[in-house]
Amino acid sequence: MAKFDLHTHHDRCGHADGVIEDYIRSAIEAGMTAIGISDHSPYFAHPEEQPFPGIAMARSEFPNYIAQVLELKERYKDKIDVLLGVESDYFPESIELYRSEYAKYPFDYIIGSVHQTRGISIFNRNRWNNLEPAVQTIEKRHYYELIRDSANTGLFQVLGHIDAMKAYYPAFSDIRGAEAEIDEALQAVAANDIALEINTSGKTKDVGGWYPSDAILERALHFGADVTFGSDAHKPSRVGDEWDDVRKRLKEIGFARWVYFKEKRKIVAPL
Repeated sequence: MAKFDLHTHHDRCGHADGVIEDYIRSAIEAGMTAIGISDHSPYFAHPEEQPFPGIAMARSEFPNYIAQVLELKERYKDKIDVLLGVESDYFPESIELYRSEYAKYPFDYIIGSVHQTRGISIFNRNRWNNLEPAVQTIEKRHYYELIRDSANTGLFQVLGHIDAMKAYYPAFSDIRGAEAEIDEALQAVAANDIALEINTSGKTKDVGGWYPSDAILERALHFGADVTFGSDAHKPSRVGDEWDDVRKRLKEIGFARWVYFKEKRKIVAPL
């Protein structure tokens, strides 16, 4: 049985513990058949080399990251399938620059994640202070419009944590009025033959649980959108965290399969 985790972070991003090889070894110990290495992309469009050292690696470090993953892929090829990935920010105004940077390397997959809207982190709980319900709805719609647009770029094989705005503001899930935009994002996943990530790192935030909610997963199934798994591990011990629980829940919802990517080709694994 294929057992995979496409979402891991490491020392280069500045907010994760351990080096890449630690995560590969942890994956082997956890019985994984494939482990995705997907640290945060540099801020390619920023004038500074490393504007946010605690968030993402320096631009000049990116080739070293790629080279190390490829070396480890070869070294561990008889024990586990090491997949070259990256978690990419989605900045619409810079999408072609990011596309050109990624085109230089043999990625197995690229995770597209919206981490900011209107220049504010989605994890900033203060962004919701004193917002009227109508404005909250506008902000939620905008978030899912960006996610839909990211799916339509053709750059990403996986969409990361698509309701992570609830991480430090659990009431985000209760904001009504953005149902059409959520559906459009899920339809874009299906239309572009990519995958939605079930991400178990929500358990480390205020909200607890996974991204996305069961309600969103049920809509994803309705539209025929594929799903994949990512622990979003920032320490080696979380590799594959709750993989079996997610598999069981997906089957309960009605999914028959999930997928991962190798050389940007979708590999289907029965549940």
